[in-house]
Amino acid sequence: MTSDTSAELTPTLPDGRPVPHLSGDERAMLESWLDFHRATLALKCAGLDDAQVRMPAAEPSALTLLGLVQHLAEVERNWFQRVTAGLDAPPLFEDPTGYALQPGRGLDEALGIWRREIARGRELCGGLPLDHVGRVAEGPVPGMEVSLRWVLIHMIEEYARHNGHADLLRERIDGVTGA
Repeated sequence: MTSDTSAELTPTLPDGRPVPHLSGDERAMLESWLDFHRATLALKCAGLDDAQVRMPAAEPSALTLLGLVQHLAEVERNWFQRVTAGLDAPPLFEDPTGYALQPGRGLDEALGIWRREIARGRELCGGLPLDHVGRVAEGPVPGMEVSLRWVLIHMIEEYARHNGHADLLRERIDGVTGA
């Protein structure tokens, strides 16, 4: 959702993630935090093969890094295309939550789908004001109106929560922690 069109380079952490804005415009700050959390998810998947990203956290959970990538692609589609832009966008995966894995779909394909959803959301919402109102079509609160500001805050929360899951999954896979 980055709306920054300046020629300035965004500072990055040693691991390559963008440093979220520490001051300035509200929208730029919200979008930079969302971009930071998106980059964190990608970092948690970096260097792993398809078998590793399919490893569940711990029984009885079936949660996997691949499932998280797919889920967050669905989340991007839902909040930016369906809710904010009001589009009729069908689910990306057989399981509309995105968590279910298919034998033929690996990490590279799932990351490509996730990145396309991010790009589409940026395209649709880039020119909208933070006070733009969208409507939740289904789920536990159908008809609820939400602002783009609320959606950005919710997306930051959604990624932060799932990045905690991703951190535990990555630690289980190969012992890598942090970030």
